[in-house]
Amino acid sequence: MSLSRKIRVLVVDDSAFMRKVIGDILSAEQSIEIVGKARNGDEAIAKIKELLPDVVTLDMEMPGKNGLDVLREIMKAEPIPVIMVSSLTREGANITMQALDAGAVDFVTKPSGVISLDMGKIGDELRQKIVAVSKASMKNAYGGEASHLRKIQANPLQTPQRRDMSKRPDMVVIAASTGGPNALQGVIPGLSSGFPLPILIVQHMPPGFTTSFANRMNELSRISVVEACDGMPVKKGTAIIAPGGYHLTVERTLSNLVCKLKDSPPVRSVRPSADVLFTSVSEIVGGSVVVVVLTGMGKDGLDGTRLLRSMGAYVIAEAKETCVIYGMPGAVSEAGLADESLPVYSITEALERLVR
Repeated sequence: MSLSRKIRVLVVDDSAFMRKVIGDILSAEQSIEIVGKARNGDEAIAKIKELLPDVVTLDMEMPGKNGLDVLREIMKAEPIPVIMVSSLTREGANITMQALDAGAVDFVTKPSGVISLDMGKIGDELRQKIVAVSKASMKNAYGGEASHLRKIQANPLQTPQRRDMSKRPDMVVIAASTGGPNALQGVIPGLSSGFPLPILIVQHMPPGFTTSFANRMNELSRISVVEACDGMPVKKGTAIIAPGGYHLTVERTLSNLVCKLKDSPPVRSVRPSADVLFTSVSEIVGGSVVVVVLTGMGKDGLDGTRLLRSMGAYVIAEAKETCVIYGMPGAVSEAGLADESLPVYSITEALERLVR
């Protein structure tokens, strides 16, 4: 896409009011052009074929074909970046997880139900995500295990600061954003049941959705995967996911390392923030850590990775070849902080190697 060409967006929602509101929100961004609107699934499929949009915003709850049905048709015909517009309900969260599995690049939530008069609250978020996902790699967003199993050349980066990993690290910390749910499904479920370290994960998601995501990951994995709660012990062989809307930090008690949740302001516009987690880990655990930075827009995790790396942490950045959005791992690699830049399907093996 040329720099001068606008991002062409199709808005799909069964509510005329919501179509207008979303259209107005997006039109406030000069780089975005609304090329069409659709009120149901059949109309959406027809307009996609006719208008060839760069990005689709897709309502989850529609009569007839729901958003998930439409998404699957889009991905079967001609995969293009889709942002799901979901409700803040448990059912909405579960369906959203299915949509991410089916190829949706990202999602936003209606603040107050199916007809949200306050959509302006997420206006900046929606515009930013449209711009970011317009550059997404759909071969990595869609295809599930097939995309993770493509054999591309790994690129280990040797740096003078790389520490001797003859001593087993004490913890793994992971940062992920756009495209992260599928990337994490390419890493965590492959770990052995006897994996000897705790894993702390920041995946950018709003409140309510990390519960469904943790449950989904736990079903797929041989290690235990849980959503963090305040005071939860940090245990070996358990992956702990930061809950949406809270920063995850760690504290040391007399007998345990425990999770602490904080509702302090967002950092780099996100909460949970990988930088907050990584900084906390640096203070409590030190540099005996493996850092993994997966696909995602922005630079969350960069400052925390730099801090941990200066203390001796080993850093793995996901390779561009398997990223949906190369922003976060790209920032780490371009800063010279990555010991290895690996495709997502090689990261599990690397983690097992580093803890032996």
